[in-house]
Amino acid sequence: MFIRNGLIKKRMIKKKIHFVFDNTLKSLKEKKRYLKKYKNYSAKKANLIIVVGGDGFMLQTLKRLRKYKRPFYGLNTGTYGFLMNRLKKNDLLKYLKKTKSTQIFPLEMIVKTKNNKIKRNIAINEISMFRQSKQTASLQIRKGKKIIMKKLISDGVLVSTPAGSTAYNLSVHGPILSLNSKKLAITPISPFRPRRWRGSVVSENSRIYIKNLNVKKRPVSVVADNYEVRNVKEVKICINKKIKFNLLYDSNNSLNKKITIEQARKNIK
Repeated sequence: MFIRNGLIKKRMIKKKIHFVFDNTLKSLKEKKRYLKKYKNYSAKKANLIIVVGGDGFMLQTLKRLRKYKRPFYGLNTGTYGFLMNRLKKNDLLKYLKKTKSTQIFPLEMIVKTKNNKIKRNIAINEISMFRQSKQTASLQIRKGKKIIMKKLISDGVLVSTPAGSTAYNLSVHGPILSLNSKKLAITPISPFRPRRWRGSVVSENSRIYIKNLNVKKRPVSVVADNYEVRNVKEVKICINKKIKFNLLYDSNNSLNKKITIEQARKNIK
């Protein structure tokens, strides 16, 4: 992941915008205001996609519209809005001229189910494996051929990107990764055995394999952001460098700055 400046600024002068609005009262209110002032081009004809909603809606929209290969600029009408910018009441185009670009490569999972069906999907934040029944999951974790954890008894485990390390990963006490760290976090969810294992930080070039050691008795599911596959036998997780998302942020509100602030807050606690 890296940040690139300059090029985006020059292209912001004559932007053809495609707006996408979440189906919430606050977003729909902004929809009336923005569409009264700006023309809404189709995603195919636009050269910028503006997403009005929260983080969850942004993740859905990134996946749904990634085929157009356009930069995305988020306006927050949700709660925290980590992936978003502050809502603009006036002169939106003025802010767009000063944005900075952050390129993010997503995680990809290749899942094999207990019936040997193969499922694929991507995740911007994290890929999480959860127990699917009242019993804890029994998992083995490998990085390539090297076994990281021979047998983890827990509610599950997740693999997080730097961009997602302040989301669910942080809530289960995983490390916050700097945006340019080129690392991934592997974090257990409520570990029972070994109780003191806090996870691992590995290179973004790693291929991570998580195997369900007891498919029949201890079923598990895996979730890529908001896409779920149940009754999983094994999942392979790695960064897909062939897919990239171009996210735009206000000059004083970059994604890297947000992560740095969260790191400082965690250190204070």
